[in-house]
Amino acid sequence: MALIVQKYGGTSVANPERIKNLAARVARYKALGHKIVVVVSAMSGETNRLISLAKEIMTDPDPRELDVMVSTGEQVTIGMTALALMELGIKAKSYTGTQVKILTDNAFTKARILNIDESNIKQDLDNGYVVVVAGFQGVDANGNITTLGRGGSDTTGVALAAALKADECQIYTDVDGVYTTDPRVVPEARRLNKITFEEMLELASQGSKVLQIRSVEFAGKYKVKLRVLSSFEDETEGTLITFEEENTMEQPVISGIAFNRDEAKITVLGVPDKPGIAYQILGPVAEANVDVDMIIQNTGADGTTDFTFTVHKNEMNKALNILRDKVQGHIGAREISGDDKIAKVSVVGVGMRSHVGIASQMFRTLAEEGINIQMISTSEIKIAVVVDEKYLELAVRVLHKAFELDAE
Repeated sequence: MALIVQKYGGTSVANPERIKNLAARVARYKALGHKIVVVVSAMSGETNRLISLAKEIMTDPDPRELDVMVSTGEQVTIGMTALALMELGIKAKSYTGTQVKILTDNAFTKARILNIDESNIKQDLDNGYVVVVAGFQGVDANGNITTLGRGGSDTTGVALAAALKADECQIYTDVDGVYTTDPRVVPEARRLNKITFEEMLELASQGSKVLQIRSVEFAGKYKVKLRVLSSFEDETEGTLITFEEENTMEQPVISGIAFNRDEAKITVLGVPDKPGIAYQILGPVAEANVDVDMIIQNTGADGTTDFTFTVHKNEMNKALNILRDKVQGHIGAREISGDDKIAKVSVVGVGMRSHVGIASQMFRTLAEEGINIQMISTSEIKIAVVVDEKYLELAVRVLHKAFELDAE
């Protein structure tokens, strides 16, 4: 008998029929004697609908009140899921994030989990209940409802698995595992039987939509065994995310190609080349809770430097306004501009540690297709580049072929 946390995404609970299918799968696990905690997202499209409603009232909705609104999507699905389980004769009980007391900070719309009180859940499990928990939401120290940001239900699932010391956390989604890249862009993409946490973390951070990055961080930190499975296919093995490399002799150099269409580039030209200038530029941006990704700095011979960084496309105008209002006059920047017609493409693989020439092969492949590289970022197991968004799919296809990811 095992304790299993199962997380189901929006497409898995998109309508009553799919919720009934979810309940039937849970019932099969329950019949085997397992203790089950189910974490569900809102119905597919529901969060976007709620955000749109808020924007009809207020162009830039107050974050606290927006969290109050969008958290209702999961409250509907936990109730429906519990009812579907009861209809099958299974004892079930639903909990919102507040009822569990998933304690978060107060960064509304992108809160981070600080602690989970798992005592009620453990008691219910011991009493034979299937516990159904709302993903994506929590509560701050002042009792305010908070949400964890896009994909936050994954984080809820993994965090609960860590708090409960679950034997496995299963992430059910609309794909049957982690692929070498998005099959919608490259039909030849292959499902990976397993992948390391390091690789999955890089893929998630570089744009892979299968798992939310914070959920992978949680899983790696707390040693949660993680598996990605399909909601629509029974008895598949999915993709196992492993704690350490195995069979290193057969480890591919590159495991996957990730891409991100949601970034924008901001360039600050002609600022003084002196200590502290990077902080003077990025400090106000960080204080406004805007996440910065790639950063490059080029120093000229005239004593000035150019500074370029990327942010989420939705936050480009916010960052530009901050820089123009609070930074430009203060540091004497010659020009501040933004470009949201970019995309990021990354190659990821632990095999890069022991193989040379990966960067040159990537750059040569892109050059042969006439694709110009605007920015480059590297880590021990990743190389990411920014290109014009019109070349995104071409870049992914040619890199997937160049690194032979379509081969078994």
